[in-house]
Amino acid sequence: MHITGLILAGGRGSRMGSIDKGLALLGNQPMVQHVMGRLQPQVQRLLINANQNLDTYAAFGAPVWPDAMPDFAGPLAGLQTGLMHCETPYLVTAPCDSPFLPSDLVQRLAEALLAQDADLAVAVTGEGETRQPHPVFCLAKATLLPHLTQFLEGGGRKVDRWYATLRVAEVHFADEAAFRNINTLAELQQMAPTLTQFVSGLADYDPNALPVAQAQRIVQEFVQPILGVETVTIWQALDRVLAADVISPISVPAHDNSAMDGFAFQGAHLSHNAATPFAIVGTALAGQAFEGAVEHGQCVRIMTGAVMPAGCDTVVPQEFTQNASDTTVTVPQGVVRIGDNRRLMGEDLQEGKAALAQGRILRPADLGLLASLGIGQIMVQRRLRVAFFSTGDELRSLGDELDAGCIYDSNRYTLFGMLTRLGCELIDMGVVKDDPASLEAALRSACANADAIITSGGVSVGAADYTKQIMAQLGDVTFWKIGMRPGRPMAFGTITSHGKSAYLFGLPGNPVAVMVTFYFFARDALLRMMGARAAPLPLLRAASATDIRKKPGRTEYQRGILSTDSSGNPVVRITGSQGSGVLRSMSEANCMVVLHHEQGNVRAGDLVDVACFDGLI
Repeated sequence: MHITGLILAGGRGSRMGSIDKGLALLGNQPMVQHVMGRLQPQVQRLLINANQNLDTYAAFGAPVWPDAMPDFAGPLAGLQTGLMHCETPYLVTAPCDSPFLPSDLVQRLAEALLAQDADLAVAVTGEGETRQPHPVFCLAKATLLPHLTQFLEGGGRKVDRWYATLRVAEVHFADEAAFRNINTLAELQQMAPTLTQFVSGLADYDPNALPVAQAQRIVQEFVQPILGVETVTIWQALDRVLAADVISPISVPAHDNSAMDGFAFQGAHLSHNAATPFAIVGTALAGQAFEGAVEHGQCVRIMTGAVMPAGCDTVVPQEFTQNASDTTVTVPQGVVRIGDNRRLMGEDLQEGKAALAQGRILRPADLGLLASLGIGQIMVQRRLRVAFFSTGDELRSLGDELDAGCIYDSNRYTLFGMLTRLGCELIDMGVVKDDPASLEAALRSACANADAIITSGGVSVGAADYTKQIMAQLGDVTFWKIGMRPGRPMAFGTITSHGKSAYLFGLPGNPVAVMVTFYFFARDALLRMMGARAAPLPLLRAASATDIRKKPGRTEYQRGILSTDSSGNPVVRITGSQGSGVLRSMSEANCMVVLHHEQGNVRAGDLVDVACFDGLI
């Protein structure tokens, strides 16, 4: 089913002290953005109904439409507006003040609506005396617009009275809390989840023995997209994240046209039993249409991309013809069928349909598509600001003299490269010494200027590692020992300073461990913050060239070199020493061999999962 989602944010917010409820902050972001984050993956397109602060809502990247009726006529007015701008057969609604809506809301409503042949499906919780319908969580057919408009114009305002005139499918949900709406500032403050609260409710959560999959899920679910949209030219749009669907202003192709160089004619004029001769009455070129009439027994010489002449529906490629001259051509029996080699208007893309979806990271082909539609400017998410620094008294920057026991700081340069490929706006804070005052000052400065902070070093047990102490003092941070190699110690959470907050990723200090924890934890979280609809890293299957020793109970990431054997099948070999400080082996590698938590020893020839570095952006 193709479904449009509508977030209802059109109320006055009187119980919130005249604050626009959708824009009230829950944790680090407005409530409407929490709702968007949950509803958007369930629908094909997203709209917002709002009657105030329209520009602010528009900055979230979805089209914003006020009520068509005046004087805040209630949720039915918002539903009417959504149906008026719905381009799919169905519309689902959710209020802006219910940030915990179920992740399977749309699927279950759709299944019930189809199964019961209903006009509308609505969520219900509780049973008996506690039964509670939730009419603003509904899925409606777009064809209900005239019926609803008539009801509203007749003075109707109550949702339940309108529902009484329809075939309604009720869908029972067990989780009542998922439909809770936040009406007051006091409720808002009570509901803001902390990371500590978030992880405390997880089954089998053990920060000292955390499986990779569980740590990845915690990071992904806790991190939320940032606010901020800007308009850029397509010259500036490469690798940026689309903030709104791009709707095609034209059909592609704009006319029926020829897919081949050949001759165009009416297919019904072909003989079924013999070759068919045609008189050539003109020529159609790309950009120069043939304007004349094409009669029975006539054809037009046509080039690829040229507009199909009126009355013509078939093209025979010139290499399939016989006896071609300037004035006549013969089409042998059976070489084409009616309609062959004709590209229909809108075959690639129809006017008014989404050409590119919100959350897409724009690639070179997308820029060409935008240009082909005549679109020169688009709305993109603002760049994610990331501050990063290394910690350690032993670290020296390039150009400094190395004292005994000191090393050059390599982690900042690998982080610079990885963050640059993600398209982040970087704040390089250099090397921070191992003393509490320096670390606190660095974290506070980073928090004031960035959306996310990435540190390397200082999160393991050590007499001079003050990072854990300062992180815990400034924010809501958990410290993990993850069941993985390399990269066991890691910190994650939020830092708050002077009323501003930023997500924190405290990575290990070993060079390879920094890259592994970034690629398999921080990368996906940063993409989510950027508003990108990016899937986890794709894993390929390749045969292991050698035996690999591995104990079940932890995830291992081994550096590998992916190639092909004599039959063209993918094969991978390990790059030698896998120590977490051996950065040279990371430079030599072109992939990571991912040995999963439950996996044991690998025999030569066994298939293993591989993450290619060329896919790590």
